[in-house]
Amino acid sequence: MQSASPQVRLRMTAFTAKCLVIAALSVAAMGVRADDIGDVQKLLAAGKNVEALQKADQMLASKPRDPMMRFLRGISLSQAGRAAEAITAFTKLTEDFPELPEPFNNLAVLHAQQGQYDKARTALEMAIRTNPSYATAYENLGDVYAKLASQAYSKALQIDTRSAVAPKLAMIRDIFPKERNSMVAAASPAPTPTPAQTHAPTPAPAVAVPPVVVAATKPVPVVAPAKEPKSPDAATQEREVESALKAWADAWSKKDLDGYFAAYAPNFNSGKPRKAWEQDRRDRINGKRSISVKLSDIKVAIDGSKATARFHQEYKADSLSVSSGKRVELVRSGNKWLITKESAGS
Repeated sequence: MQSASPQVRLRMTAFTAKCLVIAALSVAAMGVRADDIGDVQKLLAAGKNVEALQKADQMLASKPRDPMMRFLRGISLSQAGRAAEAITAFTKLTEDFPELPEPFNNLAVLHAQQGQYDKARTALEMAIRTNPSYATAYENLGDVYAKLASQAYSKALQIDTRSAVAPKLAMIRDIFPKERNSMVAAASPAPTPTPAQTHAPTPAPAVAVPPVVVAATKPVPVVAPAKEPKSPDAATQEREVESALKAWADAWSKKDLDGYFAAYAPNFNSGKPRKAWEQDRRDRINGKRSISVKLSDIKVAIDGSKATARFHQEYKADSLSVSSGKRVELVRSGNKWLITKESAGS
């Protein structure tokens, strides 16, 4: 018995706050004018995809590495129905600028459109690793998991018609009714942004998720901070945390991998196994000719042996420059403060 599989509708990212930062970079560092970016956005918003693509290609002829214009070109190709070329454009963008989550998200949408859900899942997981606060990527990943669950339930029903998965399959079909026949929502570019504007995606309606039995996993052991005969006062601890963060940024800038990894606690929450995370970071750092990481406006809150730091981070690597807020959680271990969690955009 074969059941019809539900359709999945994922959302493309058009212009998020981080993309606005890239737009500013394009103007300041790469010479692409703000009105050129605005022109392409307006053409896309008007559905003039051919004209938008021509304009983007014209600008990229003189500035081929500009990330914002390349991002707009990928959306132009997607809206024009040239999915294969759009996939190539976004894939190359993720390779050249792996710190940016939006190209990963849009690449996942295009993979899902072609029914390549494993590739879509991988791209979305990369987007989330790059920015753990990226809500659109989490929403899309949930839809992809639902589709993969549907395929697995359908296979189980084919093998054994007496299987109890039929109700679960029906629940997923209720989430994605047949009338939703488009695998991908069209990207909707926003009007030309000003520095004071940000564009957040419209939240999708909440959906019920079918119950799935998940094997219990052991919690990650927390590093127990060593007891000290006398705790330093709050002001001293705040200075220690600030010094630890600056040492971490300095090691990152110098590509000192031993010093960089030493800044993280053994139970650092990266969303992936420690060995795999270290290899990923090692590849990214060594892949840059030069790196500069500067921290400013550091604010530290101490809670016993734990601390939370919020600051502004200026990251530059080769031709890429990203300015963003960051939130880092630390734990005291002996006389050191070690990072247990970090997130961007906070």
